[in-house]
Amino acid sequence: MNAASRFRGAGVASVVTGRLRRVPARLRLPLAVFAACQTIYLLWWAAFFPGLMSYDSITYVWEVTTNHWISDHSILYDSLVWLSLEVSGDLWPLTLLQTVAASAILAYTCVALRDLGVRGRWSAAAALAVALLPSTGTFTEFVWKDAAFTLSTLLAFAATARLVARRMRGREAVRDRWFYQQMALLAAGFIGIALFRNSSITVVLAALPLLLLALRKMRLWITGLAAMATALYLVLNFAVYPAVGIASPDITSYYAFNYADIAVAYGTSPSSFTAADKAVMRQVAPLKAWGGRAANCWDVDWTMHALDRKAAARLNSQLMHVWWEVVQRSPGTVAHAHLCRSQIAWGIWPGPAALNGDTLIVGSNIPADLFGQAADSHSRMAHSQYRPVLRPRPLVQALHTVARPLYRKSRLPQLQWLVWRGAFWSYASYLVVGLVALRRRGAGAVVPLLGLVSIVFGIQVSIMIANPAPLTRYMLPAVMIGIMTLPLLSLLRRPRGRQRPPEPLTAPAATPRERSVLAP
Repeated sequence: MNAASRFRGAGVASVVTGRLRRVPARLRLPLAVFAACQTIYLLWWAAFFPGLMSYDSITYVWEVTTNHWISDHSILYDSLVWLSLEVSGDLWPLTLLQTVAASAILAYTCVALRDLGVRGRWSAAAALAVALLPSTGTFTEFVWKDAAFTLSTLLAFAATARLVARRMRGREAVRDRWFYQQMALLAAGFIGIALFRNSSITVVLAALPLLLLALRKMRLWITGLAAMATALYLVLNFAVYPAVGIASPDITSYYAFNYADIAVAYGTSPSSFTAADKAVMRQVAPLKAWGGRAANCWDVDWTMHALDRKAAARLNSQLMHVWWEVVQRSPGTVAHAHLCRSQIAWGIWPGPAALNGDTLIVGSNIPADLFGQAADSHSRMAHSQYRPVLRPRPLVQALHTVARPLYRKSRLPQLQWLVWRGAFWSYASYLVVGLVALRRRGAGAVVPLLGLVSIVFGIQVSIMIANPAPLTRYMLPAVMIGIMTLPLLSLLRRPRGRQRPPEPLTAPAATPRERSVLAP
């Protein structure tokens, strides 16, 4: 390189440095994290353009393009799919928007960790890890309601962390513009949790007790937000959707878990069932089926495939009577069935593969028959005008050549516990927050820091209540939150008296006393 080239290079670097210095200090961290994460997400996006898909993804497209709107999936997410197709005739605007949202929320999460005293270098490294990891890095490219749900949980976690930091500064009773901004973001997280996945309002309700303990002077606000999200979910599903012609799912979809409980109990102890119970069950499936394949506690689909769903719908009230008798007679069996089906929430290691108890991860391939929905001329997507856009079209083939093997190798059984299973990361979150709380116990930080594990706890409880199978997509939010919790470990080693980093985004200036509250 000659002297002129070196001079020009130094001049460009000087200009860039000068412009960066003009950016307010509090904005540098989130802007840098957003730019870095967005770059990584765009690489995944270009590799799997227009996005990764599952059977559900194709179903969304069929529903919104043939006017078969059904509330068995998220109507809010279906609306985004419809809008993307209307605007561009393709799905890439939706997946691109998801990458932008993911980058922005990760940047916001880094700001929340800065509020708690974490240096930007550590929180930024965690955010980059989330974007790079094949599981969490590619999930934002999925045409899937669960991608939007996952981002909503991360947003709720970050907003909670900022409010926890405010309490630890002794400012939880202050009602200023900053406070209302964080409450608005927490509300957005709650609403996303409630509307992007059916029955997921239980995540908010299970997290609520910990949130009320952690944010004692904000209890009225937190309760109000939870009540609003719950009311919105109920009104939309049971009043608005039916009123505008959106069909409700088959009744057996609501009670599939109850049928599975009956099957597990019958497979465990058939002699405990009365003749009347068996008479009802026989009309839905042979008793041999109830006590055979249907009795698999790991996967509800095994039960439903063994039953005559039309007969089950017709006899639902009688089946529910049988279920209630099972609960009264064998509560332990029912509890075991729920724990078995929800093993993805609490088990670090997968269950038996022969019973579909292993980690169920969607592959990166989009088959030509669209997961069977375009298998022949009679299939519902066989003649869809959108078939050409429902296939992989990598923007950069070289990226696809690298990304696809990475995705496949990340699914190896030896790596699943770390990359795909959220139970490990849930426990990691509890451990990290517990260690920080122990270090801060003299400053009364134990109770406030409970707020940092509230969302993860809510996710685990929600899945234990109702879960169809060990599907990894249900616990990927815990993976993201767990990784973003790791930087808190840096607080354990910080010397006493060290000042906090630049003040958080949009927050009012803190006094010297407030800046020292979070110091170890």
